[in-house]
Amino acid sequence: MFEWLKTRNPRRRQGADLYRRMVVLARAPRFYAELGVPDTVEGRFEMISLHVTLLLRRLHGVDRALADAVLSAMWIDLDAAIRELGIGDLSVAKKMKLLASNFYGRAAAYDAALKNADDAELQSTLVRNVYDGEAPAPAAVAALAAYARDIAASPELDIDRRAA
Repeated sequence: MFEWLKTRNPRRRQGADLYRRMVVLARAPRFYAELGVPDTVEGRFEMISLHVTLLLRRLHGVDRALADAVLSAMWIDLDAAIRELGIGDLSVAKKMKLLASNFYGRAAAYDAALKNADDAELQSTLVRNVYDGEAPAPAAVAALAAYARDIAASPELDIDRRAA
């Protein structure tokens, strides 16, 4: 899956490593068992999108090449995952275009919500995206919002030290 990493480009390797770490965070059982995130393909995509968005916020204005490498690793991984799910070659491009649209829309929404000090917008964005409009207990949404806000405010690039 990550065969392209055999190149000597250190940014690609570093970007793929950061992306893999975001996937590990996104798969933390706590999100699904305690915070009510749906344990589905869509729920996992939402958590990956949230974590990658938070990472890209950390990289914004700091290291554009690394941010691009993280995104490249994500698109390669998602392409492979779609194919593993049995999506035919003729439909992969259409599905990837939809995933890209969904990801960038969510990234913009999370960014706007995180810039707002009021947690209501962030919680609403999380309910709409992560929970597909059906929120679990309000405490679960509030905990996920606090988690996202904590990571967004962290001065550390190494966000997996602070997470889950």
